Amino acid sequence: MTSNAAKLYQKIESNPSYTKLLFRQALQDPQGALKTICDIGLEVGLPVTKEEVKSYLSTLDDLETKQWLIKARGGL
Repeated sequence: MTSNAAKLYQKIESNPSYTKLLFRQALQDPQGALKTICDIGLEVGLPVTKEEVKSYLSTLDDLETKQWLIKARGGL
């Protein structure tokens, strides 16, 4: 499923409605953002666990993603 996390990240990143949804979710309830990511994964056929999402995000060397995580106040 680790590969699902990477594929799901790319799918979310390329879809403005998903990115807006997750940004709003992270501001309101950072822990809920993880659940939302997992829900999106199920919806698009790329199931992931919260742990897989955290693990994948920690491997990214992408300043924009890291800034987003900081804005989400460490909830992810």
